[in-house]
Order: sequence, then structure tokens, then C-alpha cells
Amino acid sequence: MNQNLQSWLGRQIEDLKAQNLHKVPRILESPAGGRVRMNGKEVVNLSSNNYLGLANHPKVRQAALDAIERWGVGAGAVRWIGGTMSVHDELEQRLAKFKKVEAVLVFTSGFTANSGCIPAVLTDKDVVISDELNHASIIDGVRLSPARYKKSEGFVYGHKDMGHLEEILARTQDFEKRMIITDGVFSMDGDIAPLPRIVELAEKYDAFVMVDDAHASGVLGKNGAGTASHFDLYGRVDIQLGTLSKALGVVGGYIAGSALLKDWLINRGRPYLFSTAHPPMVAAALIAALDVMENDSEPMRRLWENADWWKRSLQEAGFDTMGSETPITPVFVGDEGAAQEMERRLWDEGVYALSIAYPTVARGKARIRTMPSAGHSREDLEFALGAFRRVRDAMATGAR
Repeated sequence: MNQNLQSWLGRQIEDLKAQNLHKVPRILESPAGGRVRMNGKEVVNLSSNNYLGLANHPKVRQAALDAIERWGVGAGAVRWIGGTMSVHDELEQRLAKFKKVEAVLVFTSGFTANSGCIPAVLTDKDVVISDELNHASIIDGVRLSPARYKKSEGFVYGHKDMGHLEEILARTQDFEKRMIITDGVFSMDGDIAPLPRIVELAEKYDAFVMVDDAHASGVLGKNGAGTASHFDLYGRVDIQLGTLSKALGVVGGYIAGSALLKDWLINRGRPYLFSTAHPPMVAAALIAALDVMENDSEPMRRLWENADWWKRSLQEAGFDTMGSETPITPVFVGDEGAAQEMERRLWDEGVYALSIAYPTVARGKARIRTMPSAGHSREDLEFALGAFRRVRDAMATGAR
């Protein structure tokens, strides 16, 4: 091994540790759920995106097993070369109907959907106008494009600041295309984008809108169809990104929009062009997950019942949930070291709730990010709330 490289890596890791920013993943030893076994310990899991509990749903599991028997375990090729099976095609047709759009193209992840779509629809004659709190996958997708986008050049608007957005739109009329891009639900704060006003401004200034609905999929809108459904903006959002890895419980991402957009991405979306297709059991499991979402309202009802109770209970106990409007419920801490210490103490109490710090959020805005789900019982959440109170009180008094 090259010692120069190893030495550099070692210094970087020590620097992360000194800043209380170093991460070590815990190992899940059971199916995803409200209570899990991690690192040999049973804990209440408040750091999962498995909003509806579908990752271990019996119908979803059975669909995957049946698909293995029929299709085998791999597609064997990139989608356009020969890896598109009829089950992949069926999934895309189901998703298009679910989202009420002309067409959907599935990618291997939400991250690759962003990095495949954004550069494909932009040129060096275009500009991206982006919310300052957009997800890292949006930022990376934008950076891969030749369009103008930098905050230093005035193309990033203050979080949900519609006056700022309009000011940028008004002074970027000389660009060939203007893309406004936003999260539907912001993944670290849990608040919802003001999509109706964004769409109004886009239509006024001849811009087009892309919404990353990763954390709105399965959470907002009819049967969990996302923010366009939530605000009844069908046909007025040009590009929607959805995830298949969170509420649907499996893996993948997709771009929903026009048939022309899908055709273009098949030809120019690089992650689609150069990645092997999902294993067929993934597509089959996702079709089954869609069936559950569309025909059984109980998981979404439980999700919101738990989320509302959890948020209200934290606030009544004196915790700052940072204006969250969705199941994503941050508990503000501020200091990075204190957030890491709170995470460690919660773990000792039997609660897995991850601390989030820079660079995921701004310095000085560390928080414990909690995610109640349909898979939690009320007893799970009451247990977790008690742990939060005990840890908060112990840290306030300096007790070990």
C-alpha cells in the first residue's frame, strides 16, 4: 500500500474525530422495524426510512421470493443492452399511473436518478435555481451539469424564500432554460417546500420545476404519491424524483414526467446507460409494495398517528423539533460534540437515534434526527421519549 496515501487518510480521520464528525455505522442484525437488533443489542430504531414498515411486509417478501423462482437473481445486463425484463417495464408503468404522469424511468437509486437526470436536461446555456437546503444528491447532480448554479453567483435562494426566488428568476431571463429545483420534504428539517408558489413563479417566468420527493414518497399525497399530489399540482411539475428505498421499503429511485423526458434519459442518463438493471426480485417486490400502498390505508394512517404523537410529546417535554411538518423530526442540539454524546447516551438507554452534524447540516446546527414509523408501537415511542428526557436531564447536570 502507498504509505503517502495511508498517512493522508489517517490524518483526515483523526481530524474528523477531533471535530466530533467521525461516523462508524452500527450493524443491523434483524429485519428493519420499529424494534431491531443492532450490534448485539435490542433497541428502538428511530433512524430508519422504512416509514410504512414495508421492508419486511409479508406480501412484499413473498413477491420477491416468487420472482426469484421465475426470473433468477440478476438481470444480467444494463437496461438498454438487454437487462430490461417485463417486470421492470411493469414497475415503470405502475409508477407512472401512481404518479399520474406519462412515463417513469427507474434508476438503481435516488442518488443516481438525480445524477442521471439533472445533467441530461441542462446545457451550458442554462441555469439552476436551487433551495439552499437541498439534498446532497441534488447538489451533486447539479455540479455534474454544465449549467450555472453557484451560490456565489447568486443562483441559490434562501430556504423557502419565495421573494428571493422571484428575484433570481427576474434576473436570469437571458438563460435558455431555467430549472428550479427543490426537495419536496427537506430531509434534515422535515419541513415541506412551498410548491404551489414555486410552480406559480415558474409559470410566470417560463422556468421549469424539478422536485425531489424522496421523503414525500409514501408520506404525502393520495396513497403517498408525493408533494404534487399533496398540493393537487398534477401536470404542473415538470420533473419528479421518487425513491423506492424509503417508504416502499426496497431500493431504487425514479424520474417521473413526460414520455419525451423518459426517452431522452434512456439515451443520455449516464447512470441508466452504464448500470446493470435491478435484480428482478427488486422490481417485483416494489410492485407488491405499491399494491399495499394503494389498497391498504392503515400503514400510512399509523405513520401519521405515530408521527403526530411523537412530535407533540417531544415539544411538550421541552425539545425543539425545528418546525418539522412531517415524520422527520429533528431534535435540535447545536453543538456537534453534545449531539454525539446524546446519541451515545440514547444508545445506552436502548434507543438508536442518529446525531446529524456538519457537513450534512451547517456547523452549530447539529441535531438528533428521529423517524417515527408505522412499525413503532406506542410503547416503543413512550420508551424512547423517556430515554430522551433522562439523557437530556443527565447531560444538563453533568451526570455520567
